[in-house]
Amino acid sequence: MAVDASELGRGIFRILETGDPALAAEVVHEDFHNREAAVSPTACSAPGPAGVLASSAWMRSAFSDLRFTVLGVVSDRDQVWVRLRMQGRHTGPFIRFRDGALDQAVPPTGREIDFEQIHVLGLLDGKVVTHEAVRDDITMLGQLGVFPPAPAGMLRMISWRLTGRSTRAATQVSAQAAAAAAQS
Repeated sequence: MAVDASELGRGIFRILETGDPALAAEVVHEDFHNREAAVSPTACSAPGPAGVLASSAWMRSAFSDLRFTVLGVVSDRDQVWVRLRMQGRHTGPFIRFRDGALDQAVPPTGREIDFEQIHVLGLLDGKVVTHEAVRDDITMLGQLGVFPPAPAGMLRMISWRLTGRSTRAATQVSAQAAAAAAQS
C-alpha cells in the first residue's frame, strides 16, 4: 500500500508516541538512519524500524503522555519536513548519551515540556530512510530546570551521579531501548 509522503512524516511521530512495531514496519525503511541518535542509547542507532522503536522507548521512559503535535508538513518526492511541538510530562530520568556512554542524567521533575522542533525525513521506496532534526533543546532544558543551572536541580543531578543512580538509570533506559528494538 502506497503511503502519502506527509503521512509517512506523521507516522514516524506516531511510532515515537506509541512504540507500535506494526506501524514501524509500514513506515520505516530497513536502511533507516537517524542522525540524531548520537545522544541516545546505542540501540537507537540500529538501522530500520528497530532504531525508531528504541528511540520511542527511550523518550517514553522519560516523558509520560508523550505527544508530537504537528504544526505543519511540507513534502516532495524525496523528503518530508515536519514542524511540531514535543509535549509531555517529565516523569522518568532523562538520560543523554555520548558515544554510547552516560553523558547526563536529569532526574524526574514532574514538569511539563512543550517546545518546537523541525525534522527533515528522507524518503526511499515509499518509506522513511533518514532523519535529522533542529530542536529547541535549550527551551526543553529550561522547562526541566536544568538550563540555566538552578542550584536545587544541579544538586539533584550531582547526587544522582555520586550515588550511582544516574548509571543505574542509564543501564535501565538502554535495556528498555534494546528490548523495544528487538520487537522489530
